Amino acid sequence: METTSLKLSVSDFVALVNQTFEYALPNVVIVGEVSGFSIRADKWVRFKLKDETSSVDFFGSIYQVRAPLEDGMMIAVLGRPRLSDKWGFSVSIQSVQPVGEGSIKRGFELLKQKLHAEGLFDEARKRVLPKIPKHIGLISSTQAAGYVDFVKILNDRWGGMRVDVAHTLVQGIHAPGQIVRAIEYFNQSGEPPEVIVLVRGGGDADDLAAFNDEALVRAIASSRIPTLVGVGHEIDVTLADLAADVRAATPSNAAEQLVPNRRELIERAWGVVRQIIPTIGTKISDHEREVQDIVTTSERRLMEYLRSYQDEVSAMQRLLRQYNPQTVLERGYALVRGEIQVGAVIEIERNNDVIEAEVKNVRQK
Repeated sequence: METTSLKLSVSDFVALVNQTFEYALPNVVIVGEVSGFSIRADKWVRFKLKDETSSVDFFGSIYQVRAPLEDGMMIAVLGRPRLSDKWGFSVSIQSVQPVGEGSIKRGFELLKQKLHAEGLFDEARKRVLPKIPKHIGLISSTQAAGYVDFVKILNDRWGGMRVDVAHTLVQGIHAPGQIVRAIEYFNQSGEPPEVIVLVRGGGDADDLAAFNDEALVRAIASSRIPTLVGVGHEIDVTLADLAADVRAATPSNAAEQLVPNRRELIERAWGVVRQIIPTIGTKISDHEREVQDIVTTSERRLMEYLRSYQDEVSAMQRLLRQYNPQTVLERGYALVRGEIQVGAVIEIERNNDVIEAEVKNVRQK
C-alpha cells in the first residue's frame, strides 16, 4: 500500500505544527527540575525542565517568572508549546510556581530577600485597618472552609456589613493571577471597600505556594485599600502575610481582628455604666451639699444686708422725725408766718391752733 506524504515548506510546517499545538495543547502544566537557568538582557528567560529521562526547553519574558529560580529547583510551568522558525521547539512561559518543600522553601527565601530589600515588608508603610468597616472586599474561594469560617465569625461578632466577595482559586498555578485581578478590581471599583481581606484555610507548602507569588505580593503591597491577609494556620507565614497591612493567623482570626464582638462590647459598656453610676451619685450628692452651703451662706449674707439697711432706714426715720415741724410744735414751740414789722398781721401756728396777731413792737436782741 502506498502512503501519500504531505509536502510542506519549512514555514508552512512550523505554522501547521503550531496550529496543531494550539488545538491539542493550548495550555499545559509541566513539572520538572530547572537546569541551565539564564536571563538575557534583563528581559528574557531561558531554562530547561528535566526529569530522569527527558528535558524540555522553556523561553519567556522575565515578567512571566514571578518567583526567583535557580538550577535544581522543582517547578511547575504553565505554558504553550511552540515551534519557532529560528529557535526550534520550546514552551512559551506563562507562569511559574515552585513545587516540593525544598524548592518552595528556597524560592520563598530568595524572593523574601529581594522584596525585603525593596522595603515591601517595612512596618512604616503599613496602615491601620478601619475600626468597624461597613464595606468589606473579600477574596477567597467560596467553596473553601476558610471562607465559611470567616463569614460565620464575622456575622456572629458584628454583622450588618456589606461584604463583596471575589471568588478565586486559592491554590494552584492559576490562583495568583486570579487573586491579583480581584485586588485590582476592588482598587478600581467606583465604590471601593474600606478593607480588602484575603483568606484561605490551612494546607501544605504546595497548597500555600500561590501566596508566595511575586506579582501577588506586589499587588498586596501596592493596594490603595488597606489589606488583611489570613492564610493557613498560625505557624504558616507567607510573603502575602508579610506584605499585608495586617496579618491574621487564620481566617477565623482575620474576622476577629476586623470587627469587635458586639456582645462583649455591650457588656463592657454596661460594666462602665455600673462603675460610673455610684461615682455620678456621689458627685451629685457633693454638688447638692455645695449648692446647699451656697444657699445657706447667701441667705445669711442677705439677712445681714437687710438688717444693715433696716438700721440705716430707722436712723433716717428718726432724723426726719426730728426735723418734722409737727414734732417741734408738739414740744411747745410755734411757727410764725408773715412780715415782721410794726402794724403787720402775722400768723402764729401752735400745736393745736393758729393765731392771727398784729405786730405792736419789734425789739432787737
